[in-house]
Amino acid sequence: MGARHRLSPAFVRSAPVGKHCDGDGLWMVKRSDGGAQWVLRLTVHGRRREMGLGSLPNTTAKLARELSDAARRSVAEGQDPIKARAELKRSVARLDTKLSTLAKMAFEARKAELKGDGQAGRWFSPLQLYVLPKLGMLAVGEITQRDIVGILEPIWHTKADTALKALNRLGIVLKHAAALGLEVDLQATAKARALLGKTRHKIVNVPSVPWQDVPGFYGTLSEPSITNLALRLLILTGVRCGPLRFLHVDDISGSVWTVPAERMKGLLGKTDSFRVPLSDEALRVVDLARPFARDGYLFPSMRKGVISDATMSRLMERRGMAERPHGFRASLRTWLAEATDAPYEVAETVLAHTVGSASARPYQRTDYLDQRAVLMQNWADHVKGTDPVRTLEGEAARG
Repeated sequence: MGARHRLSPAFVRSAPVGKHCDGDGLWMVKRSDGGAQWVLRLTVHGRRREMGLGSLPNTTAKLARELSDAARRSVAEGQDPIKARAELKRSVARLDTKLSTLAKMAFEARKAELKGDGQAGRWFSPLQLYVLPKLGMLAVGEITQRDIVGILEPIWHTKADTALKALNRLGIVLKHAAALGLEVDLQATAKARALLGKTRHKIVNVPSVPWQDVPGFYGTLSEPSITNLALRLLILTGVRCGPLRFLHVDDISGSVWTVPAERMKGLLGKTDSFRVPLSDEALRVVDLARPFARDGYLFPSMRKGVISDATMSRLMERRGMAERPHGFRASLRTWLAEATDAPYEVAETVLAHTVGSASARPYQRTDYLDQRAVLMQNWADHVKGTDPVRTLEGEAARG
């Protein structure tokens, strides 16, 4: 096999008229009218064949190489990629190619990768709210960057995060359509982003209660209602609202609460559960909540299911507070930095944050449970206002 990937990006952009070999049978053919296309030469069932892979700029060198690799694999498996593509085109001709249909197909194909199979709708909602109402009835092959700019421009600066998600999801749908054999502009979303420019939106962090003031707020939650108990446990553990709302009595064993992987945000790895050490005060809150449990869930709603995302937020809102429950994670993290000697890796793991590089993480197999148990007991003591002086080193020495 000869050298591969011979053609540099600069050469591809300025190649003279003629045929230019990229290696391993892949050729770029530059025409006199300025256009260019990719052609793969291969042997199928003993016959020399040429397979067109698309024209520049829609088919980039990277994409052409990926398509040629796929075609070679097909030949190695005894198949005819040219015939297979023709059959695919015939089946595609019978497809409903509207964007709304392809968006649902792409969503279905990715459900297994999404938290809770995407039932919360957060993956699909940016498309449903901002893309499909205007472009849903268009065939995917007709969608251009100007169409995309037209629908996202009104929210590009005011709802930047949502607009970027919509753009990302639309790109995934276009790739799904291309994988089905449909002719689409895979660069449309990148072109649209270039036309839209940089967003002026500034990220605003969730307001948080200063860690010094958390004991005062915690003391106002003494009434053992479901909402108060949920908010107390949220403060004591530093978990996100989602895992807390779906806390099941079977998830707790002794002084450890194990959050199943499907309820985690994926920050420790998409297949990992997460162990949360429970302080004495946290265990007391759990015991107070047990009589309210329904279907095994510690924090049920008044009607069915579990308490909603907004339940605890509304409690703080009714008190005229700008802070929100999620902000207590920041309170805890700041306390860890300013009032303890916790190493960075341990402090980050308290919040279930990813620590270390992608290459190092497979070798870092501890979740620092014992060290975190000490810290969470100290945090609980602070939250209750007792605050004994303890350090990780001191606890280790005592042990």
